[in-house]
Amino acid sequence: MSKPSSKARRGSAKAPAHLSLGDALRLAVEMHRTGALDDAETLYQRILKLAPRQADALHFLGVLQHQRGRSEEAWPLIERSLQANSKLPDWHNNAGNVLLEMGRLDEAAEAYERCLALAPERPDLLNNLGVLRRAQRRPDDAEAAYRRAIELAPDFADAYNNLGNLMSDRGRSQDALALYIKAIELKPRHPEARKMLGIGYCALGRVEEAARVYREWLAEEPGNPVAAHYLAACSGEAAPVRASDAYVEDTFDRFANSFDAKLARLSYRAPQLIQAAVEAACGAPQKHLDVLDAGCGTGLCGPGLAPYARRLVGVDLSGQMLSKAEPRGVYDQLTKAELTAFIEAAPDSYDLIVSADTLCYFGDLGAVSAAACRALRPGGWLVFTVEAWSADDVSTGFHLHPHGRYSHDAAYVRRVLLEAGFEPPELQSQPLRNEGGKPVQGWVVTARVPDTAALH
Repeated sequence: MSKPSSKARRGSAKAPAHLSLGDALRLAVEMHRTGALDDAETLYQRILKLAPRQADALHFLGVLQHQRGRSEEAWPLIERSLQANSKLPDWHNNAGNVLLEMGRLDEAAEAYERCLALAPERPDLLNNLGVLRRAQRRPDDAEAAYRRAIELAPDFADAYNNLGNLMSDRGRSQDALALYIKAIELKPRHPEARKMLGIGYCALGRVEEAARVYREWLAEEPGNPVAAHYLAACSGEAAPVRASDAYVEDTFDRFANSFDAKLARLSYRAPQLIQAAVEAACGAPQKHLDVLDAGCGTGLCGPGLAPYARRLVGVDLSGQMLSKAEPRGVYDQLTKAELTAFIEAAPDSYDLIVSADTLCYFGDLGAVSAAACRALRPGGWLVFTVEAWSADDVSTGFHLHPHGRYSHDAAYVRRVLLEAGFEPPELQSQPLRNEGGKPVQGWVVTARVPDTAALH
């Protein structure tokens, strides 16, 4: 998003009692730039009460709402600002960014095209258009946009990285590696290019080169959780039994703004599969269950769970993801916490626990399964998805892949759940999403706590 922008945090600045409209706007923008978002929002709203069509206040309040994960509230404000002033390229760029992250791809394309009509030689805008064209599955147009951006700005590291991702999509692995290397040359601490370079080497069987990428990263940034996780994933060295809290939080905080739209482009099905499994287990919704959405993310499962829930609780490690879930308005409680610890602290509290594509960041499912069994009341249900592991070597029952996620063997999942105290679970094989143009096969798992009352 174009300025003003910053990380959201509470500010303590207060507007003087008597300001002209222009001075109030300048103060609001300064608050916005410096991260005093609560005060900036209040002042933008006061300005709009006095001047409902003030274009700058409309636009920057829309940008602020989008920063806070309220894209549905942001878009009408930005749209009204463009009706008042359609001559600023950055405003159309902001509109395209919001629409892209909302998954409204055709409208985003129109916004970017209007932006480029006003500023055809802006490499940042061409880079954004490339992202949009890739999302629209128009790879030739995406490649042309990225290459034009690089032609205009040969030192534009992000454009090289994005073009590398596109080349990887198209099976041009060597080209992708060269582009990631170029991005790192231009911006040595480029985290996405470093991650993708290592993954690219692994995909070609060049494990030592992948490991060297991550070791060099760790030498420069000791303790970096992303580099440590991918080093373990590609080399098998000291592979953890689950992803670290720091890795998960960092990954999903970065991913939050574009999470829903990216998953939609991957034909992500886990929320629908979870909802179908819940319906099969629990019957028609009657709003009579205490429900936990474990690893709720942006709340994609929330609307499907709400009809079942007397009380709906969401927990996630990523505060940025939770900020996207809150505006859905379906959760009674949202908590930032590690989910196993959160579940362990609430024995006999829930009738239903669901977890969509969260346990793929766990290898060992023993502790979380045992915690869930204790947290569920007799007759309660656990429903979750994991990626399927079908290789011959299943000695541990799970495997950490170079892309950073775990997959699980069906026999292992059944054994862990039985040992935790569940009745024999049901596992359905289903594609969870597409990746690299191919379906990612997974398990939709349904397990029930024995109903002790029914046994007497």
